[in-house]
Amino acid sequence: MLFWSVVLLLSNFSARSENSGASVAHEKEFECVIEPQQVVKLASPIVGVIARLDVDRGDIVRQGQVVGKLEDGVEAATLALARAKATNDYTIKAAEARLQFLRRKHERLFQLYGKAASTLAAMEEADAEAKVAEQQLKEATLNKELAQLEVERAEEILNQRTLRSPVDGVVVERLLVPGEYRNEQSPVLTLAQINPLRVEVFVPTAYYGQIRIGSKAEIQPERPIGGKHAAIVTVVDHVLDAASGTFGVRLSLPNPDLNLPAGIRCKVLFETPSGETARK
Repeated sequence: MLFWSVVLLLSNFSARSENSGASVAHEKEFECVIEPQQVVKLASPIVGVIARLDVDRGDIVRQGQVVGKLEDGVEAATLALARAKATNDYTIKAAEARLQFLRRKHERLFQLYGKAASTLAAMEEADAEAKVAEQQLKEATLNKELAQLEVERAEEILNQRTLRSPVDGVVVERLLVPGEYRNEQSPVLTLAQINPLRVEVFVPTAYYGQIRIGSKAEIQPERPIGGKHAAIVTVVDHVLDAASGTFGVRLSLPNPDLNLPAGIRCKVLFETPSGETARK
């Protein structure tokens, strides 16, 4: 009886040891860094004097938000002139009225010619005048279409004077101020995209093949941020670093509310293909 009790205790101890070993093997956290997805030097495709800037360092911006504008008085006036030309349909109406008149004239002369009351030359002349009027109407219609294209061109030129944020992020630096001249080499603002954030981590080569693109992971920023956030693996390096025995992994961390800052250390917990976890 004592023998079987000892065997049972040894079996339980062995099972606990195996479970404890498995737990240790899969509870290692990897150190990581949360960085901006990209840093953008915002500029305009054209040169000019800065009229206004609506944001300053530390301000949150959204993609498509207007953050500033260059002087655009001449471009606005050009757009107004182009719109006036595009809405002018008097030439088309005049050409339509003349064409209708000449067609009726040709029809009357044709009837008179059938009754031998008009000459062939007069009828042919009326026919030629009607055809010329048709071409004039087509030309007037084409000119109006060209005027509409001029409106679109003027709108695009005017839009180029407006500065819009290309990303969801934060203003890192204001490089120019209203009144300064922006040339081809001078950006206006520096923006950091923080939605999504980029997480960089170096993993021991022993885990190569267990972490794949599309794998899920849990990001834990250091204090005072804290919390647990879901991320997706987007890059797994195929060139390993033999000196350090590691390879690089990049993750995408959604940040739609822009609450998480960039430039902070963190820990990452990966999901392996079997559903287990890998930490360091």
